[in-house]
Amino acid sequence: MTDHGTLPRLLLIEDEPALVRGLSDSLRSNGFDVTIATDGQAGLDAALRGHADLILLDVMLPIVNGYEICREVRAHGLDVPIVMLTAKGQEADIILGLDLGADDYITKPFRIGELVARVRAFLRRRRGRRTLVSFGECEVDLTARRCRRRGVDVDLTSKEFALLAYFASRPGCALSRDVILDAVWGSRVFVTPRSIDRCVTTLRSKVEPNPHAPIYIQTIRDIGYRFEPNGTTSQDL
Repeated sequence: MTDHGTLPRLLLIEDEPALVRGLSDSLRSNGFDVTIATDGQAGLDAALRGHADLILLDVMLPIVNGYEICREVRAHGLDVPIVMLTAKGQEADIILGLDLGADDYITKPFRIGELVARVRAFLRRRRGRRTLVSFGECEVDLTARRCRRRGVDVDLTSKEFALLAYFASRPGCALSRDVILDAVWGSRVFVTPRSIDRCVTTLRSKVEPNPHAPIYIQTIRDIGYRFEPNGTTSQDL
């Protein structure tokens, strides 16, 4: 995966070619790293990877519309700022977007300077409440839902990140599989404890120096797991 450095990362989900070109060029010239998706399904997939610092989202999109994307992003627990860009400027449309979890709603046509100013304002507020957890070679940004290892983004699924975030927020605590299932998967989702073990295995392969001898995500025999950010040797109790 490419290391994009410290540039704020925007996900632009828009299907109008002229607007895509104009917006992406302007945003990049203003110091943003821009990823583009030109249909709703590609945009939803990119959004759920959790790598964007902010999403610019059109409403009228092929395959999956912007309202559904917004709904799904929030349903997955992502708190990334979402700014909707749309020609649908009726009050009911704006209220619907905001009720589904959008943070702002800009109607077309709009001035690029105003858009850039709003994006910067959201990112400033986001940086102000960012929570970072570091362990070994990894840094987890709980607010941006981003994990980096040696400065490079770690490609985690939404469930892997949710599990890592849960561990990171409870360092040193013995966590039973039942407690983890309820917190990460939800009490209304039917899965077995083996689902946790499989997710832990893939997560360890991405964040542990040696996944076969984990020092951060430790196994507590017959109980569950414990997260040790200082990397003490697992006792496998």
